Amino acid sequence: MNYSDSQPAKVLVVDDHAASRMTAVALLSVEGYEVIEAYSGPSALRAVANSKPDLILLDVMMPGMDGFEVCRNLKQDDQTRLIPVVFVTALYDRQARLRGIEAGGDDFLTKPFDQLELSARVKSLVHQKRLNEDLDHAEQVLFSLARTIESRDPNTGDHCERLIQLGQAFGEFLQLSRSQIRDLIWGSYLHDIGKVGIPDAVLLKTSGFTEAERAIMREHVIIGERICQPLRTMRGVLPIIRHHHERWDGSGYPDGLVGNNIPLLAQVFQLIDIYDALTSERPYKPAYSPEKALQTLWREVGRGWRSPELMSQFDTFVCQHTHPLESKPETPLVKIY
Repeated sequence: MNYSDSQPAKVLVVDDHAASRMTAVALLSVEGYEVIEAYSGPSALRAVANSKPDLILLDVMMPGMDGFEVCRNLKQDDQTRLIPVVFVTALYDRQARLRGIEAGGDDFLTKPFDQLELSARVKSLVHQKRLNEDLDHAEQVLFSLARTIESRDPNTGDHCERLIQLGQAFGEFLQLSRSQIRDLIWGSYLHDIGKVGIPDAVLLKTSGFTEAERAIMREHVIIGERICQPLRTMRGVLPIIRHHHERWDGSGYPDGLVGNNIPLLAQVFQLIDIYDALTSERPYKPAYSPEKALQTLWREVGRGWRSPELMSQFDTFVCQHTHPLESKPETPLVKIY
C-alpha cells in the first residue's frame, strides 16, 4: 500500500461464513491492511464502535440482521456515516445491488474475490474516506468559528442551540427530508458566520444604525456565503445563509426575492430565527410569550413579509408544542390582513 499515513488502514470483514471471511482476511493482510472480523450484523456494529475501521467489507445475506440493515444503521449515524461500505453479493444479483444502493452502500464486490479488483476497490475507497474526513474537519472548523462569532454578542445567549432544536422539530412537523433537516440544523450554526467580516463598531452597536452601517451589516449574508461556498457539503445550507433576510413582498435583502422565489429552507429558517429572538430575553426587551410572538409574526404576514401558508403551519406547530394537552385551534391565534 502507498499511504502517506504511518498507520495501516483498518478493514472490517463481516460474513457469517468462516471460509469466506478467511479468504478476504488473507487477501487483505497480504496487502498490508489491519483486518478485523465479525460474524453477524450485531457483532459488526459492535466492532465498528470499538475499532473504528476505515472500510467495511459486508456480506449481504446473514441471518437475523442482514447487511442492508447494518449499512442503514451506519449511514444514519454521524459518527460512522463516512465509513465506506462495500457489499459482497452474488454474481449478477441485480436486486441485491439495488437494495444496497438504497441502503447507502458505496461499492460492490462479487464472490469469489479477484485479488486485483479487491485491492483496487479498497485502496480507492480508503483514500476517498480520508479526503471526506478532511472535508468533515473543515466543516467542524466552520462550526467552531460560528460559535466564536455567536459568543462575540453577549445578548444572544444559546441562540444557535435553540435554533437547532426548533429547526429539527419544525422540519419534522413539515415532513422535510432528512437532508433538508440536516441543512436547517447546519444553517442554525452558520447563518450568521459572515458577521466575522463585520467590524465590532457596527456589529456590537446598541443604538440605531446609520444607512452606511446598515449597508455594512447587510454584507454579512454575502460574506457568509463566500466562506461556506467552497465546501460541496454546504450546498444545501448556502440558500439559508444568503436568503434568511429576504421578505415575501421583495423588500428584503440581498436579492429582493419575491414569494416562493425565496428558497423554502430560508423561509422556514426565518420563522424559527425570529420566533426564538422574540421569545428570548434581551437587554432591550423581555421574553415574549409564545402567543405574543405569534401575534408579532402574523403582523409581519400582514405587512407582506412572510408566507401566509407557511406561517399558518408554524402557528399550528407552536400551538401543538406549547399546549400539547389542549385542543388545537383550527385557525391561527391572530390573523392580520
